Amino acid sequence: QDITVVMVLGIDQMGKVESSNSYNNLGASDMVALLIFDEENRESRILCLNRDTMLEMPILGIGGKKVGTAYQQLALSHTYGTGLADSCENTRETVSNFLYGLQIDYYVSMNMDAIAILNDAVGGVTVTVKDDFSDVDPTIGMGEVTLFGQQAISFVRGRGGVGDQLNVSRMERQKEYLSGFMKAFLEKKDEGISYLYSAYEQAMPYMVTDCSLTVLQDITQRYAEYPIVEIVSPEGENRKGETYMEYYVNEQKLDELILRLFYAPK
Repeated sequence: QDITVVMVLGIDQMGKVESSNSYNNLGASDMVALLIFDEENRESRILCLNRDTMLEMPILGIGGKKVGTAYQQLALSHTYGTGLADSCENTRETVSNFLYGLQIDYYVSMNMDAIAILNDAVGGVTVTVKDDFSDVDPTIGMGEVTLFGQQAISFVRGRGGVGDQLNVSRMERQKEYLSGFMKAFLEKKDEGISYLYSAYEQAMPYMVTDCSLTVLQDITQRYAEYPIVEIVSPEGENRKGETYMEYYVNEQKLDELILRLFYAPK
């Protein structure tokens, strides 16, 4: 009770969001994060899920109807459906089931271009760069850097040629980015609804969400001042599958994490 959960998806696609006009699409979700707003304690947390997490997910067939389930990487849950609301709903159901029926109140899915737009709308995002990006984006140096435009995309998307190239390491960069973005957003939000509307309008062609501008404004007003007390991920183990890396969560640790984040003693 008294918790609002917003699922944020980063889709590994460039360009404006368009329907695939089919029951599947090529847009895997490279980032899956839950923003958790705790009204009782007036604080927020972010739960980042590894895109390689192996779990059960619904499969959508012709007409968007469920035709079964598959045990696959979490990122693939978004590839079922047209790439629009049906794909987001499929990921919402997948994540909800994974977290034992957790209610996810809203979702925001964005293609890579939206990241650059929102990044620049808050005046750039400052992060600490610990990995060498010279092979991916030589404009990103080491240490404290304020990211603009394509740099933001490279920072949250880059994996091959960066550090140990594991998704776990990329997730750490995504956590760093989310923290920096929220800080920049808080500093910018006092400009009022006109700023929020402008950013929303620019990013909408690259986004799919069930948050109207009114809902987004309400969320901002209610929760913007809540401090982010932690950014966490389920513990687990990376394994090399037949083709790709696979991530298996520690079930006991996951149970403990879910209880801590979403429940209180009766």
